[in-house]
Amino acid sequence: MRNNLLIYSLAFLCTCTILRAENTPAHTPQLGKSSLDEVIGAMTLEEKAHLVIGTGMAGFTNGGTAVVGETQDIVPGAAGTTYAIPRLGIPAIVLVDGPAGLRISPTREGDTATYYCTHFPIGTLLASTWNQELVESVGQAIGNEVLEYGADVLLAPALNIHRNPLCGRNFEYYSEDPVVSGKIAAAYVRGVQSNGVGTSIKHFAANNQESNRMSMDAHVSPRALREIYLKGFEIAVREANPWTVMSSYNYLNGIYTSENPELLTTLLRDEWGFRGMVMTDWFGGSDAVAQMKAGNDMLQPGFDKQYEAIVAGVQDGILDEAILNRNVKRILELILQTPRFRGYQFSNKPDLKAHATVTRQSATEGMVLLKNDGETLPLKSDVKKIALFGCTSYDFVAGGTGSGNVNRAYTVSLSDGLANVGFQVDEVLKRLYEDHLAELKRKAPKKNPMASFLSTKRPAEIALTTEQIREQAEKADVALVTLGRMSGEFLDRKLADFSLKAEEMQLVESVCKVFHAVGKKVVVILNIGGVIETASWKHLPDAILCAWQAGQEGGNSVADVLSGKASPSGKLATTFPLKYEDAASSTNFPTDGAMSGLNLFNHGEKKSEKKLWDYTDYEEDIYVGYRYFDSFGKEVSYPFGYGLSYTTFTYSRPRIQAKNNVYTISVKIKNTGKHAGKEVVQLYVAAPNSAQLNKPEKELKAFAKTHELQPGESATVTLSVNADDLASYDEASSSWVVDAGTYNFLIGASSRDIRATLTAKVAASIRQTSDIIRPIEPIKTLKR
Repeated sequence: MRNNLLIYSLAFLCTCTILRAENTPAHTPQLGKSSLDEVIGAMTLEEKAHLVIGTGMAGFTNGGTAVVGETQDIVPGAAGTTYAIPRLGIPAIVLVDGPAGLRISPTREGDTATYYCTHFPIGTLLASTWNQELVESVGQAIGNEVLEYGADVLLAPALNIHRNPLCGRNFEYYSEDPVVSGKIAAAYVRGVQSNGVGTSIKHFAANNQESNRMSMDAHVSPRALREIYLKGFEIAVREANPWTVMSSYNYLNGIYTSENPELLTTLLRDEWGFRGMVMTDWFGGSDAVAQMKAGNDMLQPGFDKQYEAIVAGVQDGILDEAILNRNVKRILELILQTPRFRGYQFSNKPDLKAHATVTRQSATEGMVLLKNDGETLPLKSDVKKIALFGCTSYDFVAGGTGSGNVNRAYTVSLSDGLANVGFQVDEVLKRLYEDHLAELKRKAPKKNPMASFLSTKRPAEIALTTEQIREQAEKADVALVTLGRMSGEFLDRKLADFSLKAEEMQLVESVCKVFHAVGKKVVVILNIGGVIETASWKHLPDAILCAWQAGQEGGNSVADVLSGKASPSGKLATTFPLKYEDAASSTNFPTDGAMSGLNLFNHGEKKSEKKLWDYTDYEEDIYVGYRYFDSFGKEVSYPFGYGLSYTTFTYSRPRIQAKNNVYTISVKIKNTGKHAGKEVVQLYVAAPNSAQLNKPEKELKAFAKTHELQPGESATVTLSVNADDLASYDEASSSWVVDAGTYNFLIGASSRDIRATLTAKVAASIRQTSDIIRPIEPIKTLKR
């Protein structure tokens, strides 16, 4: 009996073991431990569809009211997250807005701690430094905050071209020149990514106006695209390897950029060798299946309609699952690099004090001294008392609005900055302005979160009497007048914003007249994000400092420059025309500042009815900025590359050497003045005339900045240019063509201040490319 029981027991145990084996799932692949192909093979169609779109956005379910570009998952206030699949070891990663610092919520429900971020200088200021090493250091500081606040990818930098002075997001962008844009962007990317976090270079491509940005069709010739609007992105991709690229909202020659395989695959990946991931701008594009096919790997922030379209597309045979797998693989490759996947234990405590020092110091190097008659600046040691005019002096603008804004702990006003370095700001005048600003704030209607997010309105100036100004002139040693502008996302600047308002002009005229009558100086500070008109009034003050928007330490940075603690070494990366109408794109850019609209889900049918709204013809072609002004002999207020210093520099011993299709140029720079300073050396090239290709008078090909030179000190600056960089794009043959002949290599302090000319004979060459992204109809383009 016992033997029978033993037999029965053994049989029962064997049966249970067999049943348990049959009910246990096979080994489940895990990200990082299994091959990507194994992980993708284990994913369901539904999981793949979820992974290629974001996880949505709080308040947006086809009609919400939350602030655009903000989600509350994982890191509150981050722009978005990716979909987690825990069973396969796939975590969600966090995407945060930039580029002047990361944008997250500064406070959290039920948490007494604060999560402020550092507001660094705007893109236009960083470009005006012309200092790639400095920009890389700023990127390192920004990337550290991304890392320590638990984010994975910074949605920056933005490097669209300053096509027109009125673009609302020019403050985020770098320059009218693609070489400056690309080199500065590459430095920023290297700096951020040195922390082991990612970047997303944006907005790819031709996103040069905010008006109707989600439905506007940019009509651009292949040559202008290749030479101007894509070149900066190419430089950043090749030199810095950004983890991701963000496609833009607009149509480009009839096709949404996020749905264009020629742009996202043929050009970006096949020609340039990009190996990262592409994501949409938030709510960008219209057809999820077309986006998948084009190589737009991830759709952000993601919503149900996109998920359903992708699943149905595969099931119905419209979307090849192999394409979906390809996109999924690129996303997984991104996730593998992130701090969150690596299990980094973030602190939520970046060194904000150290980063405030970085932004204060870096901003001074991008401020541009436009005028300095009689060595008004730096302010002399006997200058103690300052009459500080203008609302912006007491309400300093750190940066622009929208997703490029940063939730910071403070902004240093110019008033406080001057006090911090020992100047005495007149208390009577200060109280007058502070009371005025408080009253305007009290009377202002309460704004909803979206209105606050987008507001660019600046306070109206006080109508001071001549007697009030005269009282200040009697007491003060010098007068400072600050003029402010603010721009941002969703709308372009109005034409009226380009010029001084009547009350601003009256203020400048009155202060200059009264102070000059008693032999005292006047300095104008421009706290602006983009170009304004200066020609009609620049003769009035003794000095003009373009301080741009310097971030949260702006007032301290300006005070450092005014006092001489820092020497300005910025140069303009964008031209200041005499008047708006002088810009080549002025007849092909909207000037009414109309709101682009917030219908994020239903873009409607593509229209081609209203010029500058439904479509914009880039008729100026390659003649953007100085390429136009210099080639067509247009006078300007301040040229590209211009900027004064507290010292002077000489250029000597220019040399050129050609070897292995590389042209190496050197020049000796000597500080011949009384102050320490840095100089930006700019190398332009003038190509020989071509029967086939219309060419600009000159084009920037390289630049470098000296270290700080003491009085009497010299340094040799060396620049190099590859022969391929001398090519122009020939649309007829879809190729980069270098014409044979004698090229002039122009060493300059600005585009209109050429200090030395060297020549070299260059051999002809042709480099074939893909024939892509052509306009549906030919565009009438500008020719020399």
